[in-house]
Amino acid sequence: MKIYGLFFLILFSPFGFSKERVLVFAASSMASALDEITKEYKKETGEKVTVSYGASSALSRQLVQGSPADIFISANQGWMDYAIENKVINEKTHTPWLKNTLVLISGEPSLKRININEKEIAAALGDSRMAIAHPQHVPAGIYAKSALNYFQLWSVFENKMAFSNTVRGALVLVERQEAPLGIVYYSDAKASSKVNIVARFPSVAHEEIIYPIAMTSSARPSTQAFFDFLHSQKAQEILINNGFFVMPLIKE
Repeated sequence: MKIYGLFFLILFSPFGFSKERVLVFAASSMASALDEITKEYKKETGEKVTVSYGASSALSRQLVQGSPADIFISANQGWMDYAIENKVINEKTHTPWLKNTLVLISGEPSLKRININEKEIAAALGDSRMAIAHPQHVPAGIYAKSALNYFQLWSVFENKMAFSNTVRGALVLVERQEAPLGIVYYSDAKASSKVNIVARFPSVAHEEIIYPIAMTSSARPSTQAFFDFLHSQKAQEILINNGFFVMPLIKE
């Protein structure tokens, strides 16, 4: 309790974040791309942006509970809708921003490709487990469960899953070879030099993976400049290089 109390004291006190520093809540799968974008923004403007990464579910709940973020980037629409319903999002700024795809990865260098079927996945797993984000609340886990259900494999391997609180957590398990296989976003696999993409899930196997973005209802005036930068050509180049597909900006 003391640790949590200290965290919130720092977060909400005037000594935590400066009044003008933008705070972004973003899905953990955005880490590599957003780290690059914020560095480029600081290089061009001199302004520093702070990003807090986590599961979209956790971040959305934190916003509703009063955490003072300025921008929210979710890995699915459901958790953005939750924030909107609780009136912590500026709806005029809400738009679908990015798309992603789902892949099966391995940390074994010699394993280059497998077919998505019971026999080949079972052979690759052996006595170990498959790493995925938790399917009860983390978008990547929800998509992963749907994809396995599409191939009628969820019931087969449900008891051989290693659940993580974030998709990046699942990636780390495979990178460390603590799990021989894992299901992550393409952007996560692209960000790692320690894993191979051994299979790609077809888009029909799960709900379309869309990342919505919005400013919060309490966003500081300085937020608009960075929000605009996120839609700039430079930011789009970084996002594409990190494995995302940038959706056309919707204008009213």
